[in-house]
Amino acid sequence: MGLVAMTYKVNPNPDVDGVDANAIAETIRSFSDEVYDVQNVETKPLAFGLQFVEVHVVMDDGTGLSDAFEGKMSSIHGVGEIEVLSMGLL
Repeated sequence: MGLVAMTYKVNPNPDVDGVDANAIAETIRSFSDEVYDVQNVETKPLAFGLQFVEVHVVMDDGTGLSDAFEGKMSSIHGVGEIEVLSMGLL
């Protein structure tokens, strides 16, 4: 089994008051373990003072692992839309 590198764009939910993109980024950083190697998490500007979180993670190329990681991210309070920006085998 190989490895897959994925880059996600995580948008805070604009309908939730007090959502902090930096707090979301810190929570995602804590997801690094033996399955998910969270290599880079950055808060970037979007528009009109809004920010998004860009996440680069490497994981095994196993069935359901990317869906499980997306599920972990979507369970964070204040996370809205999650978009896959890139995916590639290593």
